[in-house]
Amino acid sequence: MTQFEIVQIVALIGWLILAVSAFAARGLNWKTSLRHALIWAVIITGLMLLVTMIR
Repeated sequence: MTQFEIVQIVALIGWLILAVSAFAARGLNWKTSLRHALIWAVIITGLMLLVTMIR
């Protein structure tokens, strides 16, 4: 791993910690939010596959 890759990993971990802490501070429902995130992941993956097949 290069130094640049290590910096990227540390930055991604930092952003993840920031996002999770903001999510927890708002007191949102974890179960509903996870379900919505999975639904969006399926939609985006499906669209990406559709675009790849059309190409």
